[in-house]
Amino acid sequence: MKKIAVLIENNFEESELLYPYHRFREDFEVDLVGSEKDKEYIGKSGGLKVKSDIASSEVKASDYEAVYVPGGYSPDAMRKCQATIDFVKKMHDDGKIVAAICHGPWLLVEAGILDGVKATSVKQISTDLKNAGAIWVDEETVVDNKIITARTPKDLPAQIKKIIEELSK
Repeated sequence: MKKIAVLIENNFEESELLYPYHRFREDFEVDLVGSEKDKEYIGKSGGLKVKSDIASSEVKASDYEAVYVPGGYSPDAMRKCQATIDFVKKMHDDGKIVAAICHGPWLLVEAGILDGVKATSVKQISTDLKNAGAIWVDEETVVDNKIITARTPKDLPAQIKKIIEELSK
């Protein structure tokens, strides 16, 4: 069975973690990957706690077909963890799917994988993506070079369908 890594850190956007996580679990094996193993991470509303399965320092890109980066403010913490950055870069370098939504592309900027790539995000970080060399567009879901980005929770259905479609190829 194909495996997907869903990244997690404190202040994640609840819908952007839960919707993909449970939808992916219908067809794939899914690991919640944090900077620490077995740590409870708290959503940005403060009420939801979710425990990681494995630490980013312990994962191998060869074990996964895709990595998903939820938004909220968790990507700001993710980009402070070198093991998480390295994992995302290795996934991209190995031709695996790298998907992110909302503020999630901040991590893709940090991994240095957006130069020349058409991508989207929440508008507030569009300048960051452009400064990293991305061709930023305001579209529901964008696919370029196995990088699949979306803007906000309302784009989740289209983005998740596209990720599953790409994984089925």
